[in-house]
Amino acid sequence: MDSPESSELGERDDAYAALRRQAEGLKVERTIALVGLMGAGKTTVGRRLAHVLGLPFVDADAEIEAAAGSTIAEIFRDHGECEFRRGERQVIARLLAGPVHVLATGGGAFVDPRTRALMKERATTIWLKAPIEVLMKRVTKRDHRPLLKEDDPRAVLQRLLDERTPIYEQADLVVETGAGPHTLAVAAVLDALRAHLPVKHD
Repeated sequence: MDSPESSELGERDDAYAALRRQAEGLKVERTIALVGLMGAGKTTVGRRLAHVLGLPFVDADAEIEAAAGSTIAEIFRDHGECEFRRGERQVIARLLAGPVHVLATGGGAFVDPRTRALMKERATTIWLKAPIEVLMKRVTKRDHRPLLKEDDPRAVLQRLLDERTPIYEQADLVVETGAGPHTLAVAAVLDALRAHLPVKHD
């Protein structure tokens, strides 16, 4: 009899096989940049999306930390948000000038007008839109969010959602994600891409 672990792995393999079939024929000629609030799943979904599309995955925040030699929290603390956004813009510009990949961006990257213009020009942008309850559940699992270092993180997150929604809506595609498995979000992204991108026919 299969163990629960092997059963779960089998289900995961089946899910990825289905996603790979769903991705067949998609003609990805520009980097796919995921935008949205912290906790929307940009890194997790992006990594899985890249896997099924056969593309490299890059996390912009990780690249920023590598370039600065500091964590994002330290950059915010020592230099302020304006300096962070400047460095973020430089790193994203460098990444978008490189080969096609799937890019997960920080929650505020698309809000910066110059970074947003760059992303709109050089990438296919996708807003991963998630309900506040889902975002809260995810962001409270880790204590590394500089913008949530306040007494009422939910109020901060709600304010950011209210302020940023009109900006996130400017993305090329909007994909609703929920509390389900990330494979469902990847499938939703693939559906959106299939409707938006050219498809190769044999």
